[in-house]
Amino acid sequence: MVHNKKLPLEEFLEIRKEILGRWKTGSHPDLDLDRAVEKLKSIPDHKNFAKKLRKAKELGITMIQPRAGVARLDEHIELMQFLEKEGKADFLPATIDSYTRHNRYQNAEDGIKESEKKGRSLLNGFPAVNHGVDGCTKVMESVNVPMQARHGTPDARLLSEIIHASGWTSNEGGGISYNIPYAKNISLEDTIKYWQYCDRLVGYYADHGVELNREPYGPLTGTLVPPSISNTVAIIESILAAEQGVKNITVGYGQGGNMIQDVAALRTLEEQTNHYRQ
Repeated sequence: MVHNKKLPLEEFLEIRKEILGRWKTGSHPDLDLDRAVEKLKSIPDHKNFAKKLRKAKELGITMIQPRAGVARLDEHIELMQFLEKEGKADFLPATIDSYTRHNRYQNAEDGIKESEKKGRSLLNGFPAVNHGVDGCTKVMESVNVPMQARHGTPDARLLSEIIHASGWTSNEGGGISYNIPYAKNISLEDTIKYWQYCDRLVGYYADHGVELNREPYGPLTGTLVPPSISNTVAIIESILAAEQGVKNITVGYGQGGNMIQDVAALRTLEEQTNHYRQ
């Protein structure tokens, strides 16, 4: 049974040992939490997702983030640089490939090798776990705006470890929004537990002076969803994240096509999240 209670540090660290052993890139020395904390503290404010969002809200400006991801590291970096320079993106994504979303890292590895042979991406996203801390750090250092992982992963624990240790300051998803729209054979109880771990990791960093952003996936299925449902999921996932120590949470909403309803839904979502924040 799942409970909305903060994971004790000892339990979190014990689970962490097993998570980091799931793929060879989990042994990277920068995954030491002390080293990761220092690395994240060195990220300048303009490349910190949470801090840049806060500044945008204070200034009342709208910012832009596209969606994109390819298999090969150099090609992904080239894509990110193009979106930043030519697309004027304020935040950059790494849309993660489907194999990684289902923790099928060997398949992702095979996809990288085939992509190298063919000279084009044969995966539908960026396999961050396979590229590991070194590759993901290279992506982060190649651009001048914040990086976020966007995916659809029911169990994103190893992925979350790697992207944050690489200096990526935001992670999208949640135990509901990254289950029902993306998976059919995993229970909500399991995915909520998995995402409690992801949030506890962000909470750990917050406890050590590092502010990271978390974003529940507002659009859910990407089809027409009643605002009452999408807002409820966003609020529940925000509460779950906050319990684990997350300090900066972005709630999202997918437009439904009726401007009046969409504005009302956004205002309601903002009012409700402000209420729980207080």
